[in-house]
Amino acid sequence: MRMLGYIWQYFYSSFLRFWVKWILGLVTGTCELQRICAQCRAGALRTTQIEYSLKSSKSKVLRAALSLKESELEDHLAQIIREKRIKEQKDPTFKVNFRQCLLQINGYNELFEAVEELRKEVFDSDKEEHENMLLKLWDLLMPSAKLESRITKQWGNIGFQGDDPKTDFRGMGMLGLTNLVFFSETFTDEARQVLSHANHPTLGYSYAIVGINLTEMAYSLMKSGALKPHFYNAVSGKPQMQHFHQFYCYLAYEFDKFWLEEEPESIMEFNRYREKFHDKVKGQLQEPEVTLIMTADPKK
Repeated sequence: MRMLGYIWQYFYSSFLRFWVKWILGLVTGTCELQRICAQCRAGALRTTQIEYSLKSSKSKVLRAALSLKESELEDHLAQIIREKRIKEQKDPTFKVNFRQCLLQINGYNELFEAVEELRKEVFDSDKEEHENMLLKLWDLLMPSAKLESRITKQWGNIGFQGDDPKTDFRGMGMLGLTNLVFFSETFTDEARQVLSHANHPTLGYSYAIVGINLTEMAYSLMKSGALKPHFYNAVSGKPQMQHFHQFYCYLAYEFDKFWLEEEPESIMEFNRYREKFHDKVKGQLQEPEVTLIMTADPKK
């Protein structure tokens, strides 16, 4: 059945789609972009179809709309309206709706570039900003305990592997630390609750290390495009870095609940349960109306 699906998809995209578009254009007097904006409600349902239409187009102008800077958007939007001969008086909502889709599509791409840049930024002990962020993480999670020194076994109390946490940020760079601090600062009570669960005598896990691992999960989901439905539904315009951090908070909070519910026999089973949780999130992201946001109330 899957093979038949692939064959049908190839046949439709290569041959049938052109004629369907042509006939509908004659009957309705509108282009495909107009029909999508008119028939689909705002969010992932509309934006993903607009994205597919642009990507499948033979027009260089339409395909170029998938890689715009925000400063180029208005001029390119006008160019598309001219090329498709869209009469704005007859379809006054098209420009607004289509512009929103372009903001979401190109905003996602720009956000990933920013996420990638932060991931590549190496934690540097000589940078005061980096050190202050690390110390802030400790203060947020352990307000009643002072660090004896910068390099100490105390870091193990919040789930780092060694005496100096900087070695644990190698894979995800400053993105991993920024996620941990954002969660702890925005949802302080919840973060401390998750840390208390991570220090459970039998169901415990390394809070910080698992947190960095979840950063890698969020990063991979964004890189693959799997996060598009979530962002297209959750953010009406251009997504910002805070929206990526908010998704990370969802992962951190939900993974803790998932881990406790599954009751693994030991931390040695982490990889298996991590993949199980990953598959669960990927399944949720395939729902057209998905929004994966923490249900807990953020700190005021």
